[in-house]
Amino acid sequence: MTTVTPAPFTADDYRARMDRAARAAADAGLAGVLVAPGPDLVWLTGYRVPADTERLTLLVIAPGRDPVLVVPKLEAPDAARAAGAPALTLRDWTDGMDPYDVTAPLLDARGRFGVSDNAWAMHLLGLQRQLPDSSYAALTEALPMLRAVKDAAELERLAAAGAAADATYEEIQKVAFAGRKETDVAGDLADLLRQFGHEQVDFTVVGSGPNGASPHHEAGDRVIERGDMVVLDFGGLRHGYGSDTSRTVHVGEPSAEEQRVHDVVREAQDAACRAVKPGIACQDVDRVARAVITEAGYGEYFIHRTGHGIGVTTHEPPYMIEGERQPLVPGMCFSVEPGIYLPGRFGVRIEDIVTVTEDGGRRLNATARELAVVD
Repeated sequence: MTTVTPAPFTADDYRARMDRAARAAADAGLAGVLVAPGPDLVWLTGYRVPADTERLTLLVIAPGRDPVLVVPKLEAPDAARAAGAPALTLRDWTDGMDPYDVTAPLLDARGRFGVSDNAWAMHLLGLQRQLPDSSYAALTEALPMLRAVKDAAELERLAAAGAAADATYEEIQKVAFAGRKETDVAGDLADLLRQFGHEQVDFTVVGSGPNGASPHHEAGDRVIERGDMVVLDFGGLRHGYGSDTSRTVHVGEPSAEEQRVHDVVREAQDAACRAVKPGIACQDVDRVARAVITEAGYGEYFIHRTGHGIGVTTHEPPYMIEGERQPLVPGMCFSVEPGIYLPGRFGVRIEDIVTVTEDGGRRLNATARELAVVD
């Protein structure tokens, strides 16, 4: 796997992203975009707020205007050091001031704005008090594809994160499973992700035996036994971009039924990955995977969407689910992760991250998808 540290994003990169957000807002009929601390702010400016705080921090992007970041004065020095700071104007406020008095003049008093999903309600309500004729929409509803299409530098980071997750899977197969708790294996996964360069571990699902029939099972004290199917789903952030992969292993030799279920999931996952290409709808990826599983007689046991986008967070738009008609375009990245879950017995899931290319799709995970036998 690659260990090269990618070049940092520049002020020009962040300027281009903020320009893109302004254009997207205009195209959607919005007066602008309001971005609170969180992944959207990091992606647009490179600024990661140093601590969770009740003090208002808000990036205001409006078509035809320079972007402005409103920050508490005590945090302004950190904001000024952000890589994207040269591409925006900082406007600070001090304790004792009303931050909405500072922010409201930056907004169209009668405008409709897209607001990042994690904005605090008290801040949005504060703006509404100042601007009673303004209105707001959640950013994932108003501009769901804002971060969906990745550039070459982002794809490089996602590929590196995927390679680190692959290395983690290769190593986890060497550890003992039988006789150990799910939490023990989950701890091994977290340690390996960090060993291979992740600065943040978001999840380490270890679902053994009947626990594998719960797709988001949280690793617990169940002792893994010989004969168990074990679902492994793990990921996090490396250089600020996400990994997310799932493989299912078996402790000792599987039964014929267990092998068949795994084969069906592998066929469904492969068919869905091969279906990826520009122009098809997100829902078509889900339909392809679901058709294979339904034809094999397990349709009622495939109980979640086929995939989700990934980038500076491990779950984001677009979503591979029935009803999502957004067409795939080159640069989109998302998971393809069908599964079968037999209540009280076992589950199987296989997951890769796929990016849309000019003429198809490319997997960012390369580990074997066959049912691995572990000790």
